[in-house]
Amino acid sequence: MSTTGDRSANASGQAEIVDMPLEVLVLPVTDVDRAKEFYAGLGWRLDADRAADGFRLVQFTPPGSGCSVQFGTNITSVPPGSAQGMTLTVSDIQAARDALVSRGTEVSEVFHCATGTACRFRDGDGLFERADGAEPDHTSYSSFAALSDPDGNGWVLQEVTTRLPGRIDPGQTSYGSARDLAAAMIRAATAHGEHEKRIGHADADWPDWYALYMVAEQTGAELPL
Repeated sequence: MSTTGDRSANASGQAEIVDMPLEVLVLPVTDVDRAKEFYAGLGWRLDADRAADGFRLVQFTPPGSGCSVQFGTNITSVPPGSAQGMTLTVSDIQAARDALVSRGTEVSEVFHCATGTACRFRDGDGLFERADGAEPDHTSYSSFAALSDPDGNGWVLQEVTTRLPGRIDPGQTSYGSARDLAAAMIRAATAHGEHEKRIGHADADWPDWYALYMVAEQTGAELPL
């Protein structure tokens, strides 16, 4: 008799939830070398370029990302350019766009949606209206820029400064770069200054307060006062 069901259930009889971090996205391309040059030009890390018996696999990883992209020869039958809406999160949308442009990458101007956030995926069909510039209050998840690889696979840069509740495990918070960490520390320092004004004296436990603030900001939890 199989015991698989017993092993996959917890004490309450419910099925266990197994961690499944997203590891790889497969991109359909026509010219592997051209795609390789493009993604290298973005500053992404080249992890692999392997070929054998009519098969080739190239893998790149964006800075700070736990997920990589793969493309090559005889990897997918999906039409080139059909991968759309792939989203890269950044802490400063204008700085991220400027950095890519300085590398010679063609990137749209920064924009936000007149209503909702669906305009990041579609433009020009009258359904979703884009407005110029970053969202006026720089509300998290609300400012974008768009770019495409040579085959037309579409990417979106999305400014994320504070995560929605439950988006990140509080025990596994991380920052994608030293720049992102520094920006988080500046926000924490500013908030801590207001905290000390409220309590009326210097806070000797400021490292703990900083840590609580930065974890809460990343996970979308209530910020400390």
